[in-house]
Amino acid sequence: MRDRHNAFTTTDALLLLMALIWGVNYSAVKYGGHALTPLLFTWARVLGAAITLLAAALIQRRLEGTPWPTRRDAIALLALGIVGNGLYQLCFVFGVARTRVADAVLIVASAPAIIAIISRMRGIEHLRPRVITGIAITIVGVGIVLVGSATDGTKQHGTLLGVVLVSAGVIFWSIYTVAVQPYTVRVEPVQLNALTMAGGFIPLVFLTPMALGTPLVHNAPSLAWWCLLYSSVVSLGIAYLFWYRGIKVLGPTRTAAYSNLQPVVAILTGWMLLGETPTAVQAVGTVTIIGGIFLTRA
Repeated sequence: MRDRHNAFTTTDALLLLMALIWGVNYSAVKYGGHALTPLLFTWARVLGAAITLLAAALIQRRLEGTPWPTRRDAIALLALGIVGNGLYQLCFVFGVARTRVADAVLIVASAPAIIAIISRMRGIEHLRPRVITGIAITIVGVGIVLVGSATDGTKQHGTLLGVVLVSAGVIFWSIYTVAVQPYTVRVEPVQLNALTMAGGFIPLVFLTPMALGTPLVHNAPSLAWWCLLYSSVVSLGIAYLFWYRGIKVLGPTRTAAYSNLQPVVAILTGWMLLGETPTAVQAVGTVTIIGGIFLTRA
């Protein structure tokens, strides 16, 4: 009998599509963030995703009669959303705007190692020796990316600050991913996604005057708005539903392991669309991080 845990399922296929969507999203975020400013892009991105998902949750409830989560769960999900869709998105968009797409995606791809550590600390998952080895290798890979960014004398596409911001975002995202897992069992994915995304907009409410005060809005190219639409509805909306299903069905560590594919997609699209030629340091970092994350796949 085939091992259910290792079998390739529909959920795995959806996670592959999610990785493709999120890989392309890096170039969309960098281009849109530069054209609209990172703050406005983040503000509009999270707001658009929250409105879309809340509308989808209301429609689903009307059509299927899906009950709303309890008040306690709803408040908890809003609070978790502040971390996973508020603080993370701010660090992510501002970080991507200040670093190379390749560096950003490699840092984000290290999330499974952080998630595995947090899961072990909370007693959710047991780390086998192979997984521990993978975590160590991944950390080395992240260090290579950090050193490469710090010693890059050109600064044409990014700076160390961008890498640090993305790294902080990964920590927020990892904490959120582990903490939200229990709610994926008792809360319907669309409702969970809608509530956490609405929670993510809470800290952005206070930044509304600054976000809407930019003079670039009226002069932004149409492609920037298409990037915003893609990054909001497709990346934060549709792809997140695949992510929550993965957490529920496969667990946080195996779901996060699909970040393996994001570096390849993101680096290729950044090269073709943004002219960010891959460097030797990024190549070494890619091999190291992906190799480490492969070992963390439970």
